[in-house]
Amino acid sequence: MNPTRTPLVGVFDSGVGGLSVLKALHAELPSHDLLYVADSAHAPYGERSDDYIGQRTHRIASHLLAEGASLLVIACNTATAVAVASLRERWPKVPIVAVEPGVKPAVALTRNGHIGVMATPATLRSEKFKHLLSAHGAGIAVHLQPCPGLAGQIEKGIHDDPALLALIDQFTAPLKEAHVDTVVLGCTHYPFVHAQIQAAFGVGVTLVDTAEAVARQAARLLHEPKPTSDRPRQVHLQTTGDAARLKALAARWLPFDCNVAHAPGL
Repeated sequence: MNPTRTPLVGVFDSGVGGLSVLKALHAELPSHDLLYVADSAHAPYGERSDDYIGQRTHRIASHLLAEGASLLVIACNTATAVAVASLRERWPKVPIVAVEPGVKPAVALTRNGHIGVMATPATLRSEKFKHLLSAHGAGIAVHLQPCPGLAGQIEKGIHDDPALLALIDQFTAPLKEAHVDTVVLGCTHYPFVHAQIQAAFGVGVTLVDTAEAVARQAARLLHEPKPTSDRPRQVHLQTTGDAARLKALAARWLPFDCNVAHAPGL
């Protein structure tokens, strides 16, 4: 990467799901360069061990900081649940914005007191998520639905794949039986199949994701003046997986141009 084009904001996810957060950041931070790392060669994190997830997140964070990022966005619920505390301990002076399942807004939105949370097994088993439920779930029936394999299917980018649709039907069925009226999309991959999940639930269920809230928090933490240069803003995508596939998915999912490359040394 050209050293004069180093990004201000570094973003990462286990794969392509965090592009949903990148899209919100792009809209909220119109003057800032962005660098996104998709760790697709090691995705999905949701079925990995906590030690493995921690090792990968620290390695990618180190890379983003070396590239010049002054703020990090963890665009992965699983990485947040497992490793955000250790990242903040290691780099206490670096502002870190992390996604987490939108339990609080779901509690505010529910009409019948029954909400569902769709997330990876690693997110739902984490202490951070348990604290989140304790803080915001009192008096509400919260129905947890682990979704093993769903992020991996979404990662393939084929939204009418029968295997993907079968998983969506499988994971939404228990929540429908529980009569939830609000469902938290607790993985940044899931908004890319929002339409398919909504169709499975029907129009009476509200889906909640937190990409825009994450972007607003990043904007609040960026205290330095906005760049005054007239040069076009740069958006770089790197992947540990297949760069051609990431380029194709970005062209389909993002309404702006990106430079796409293989992630060096990751």
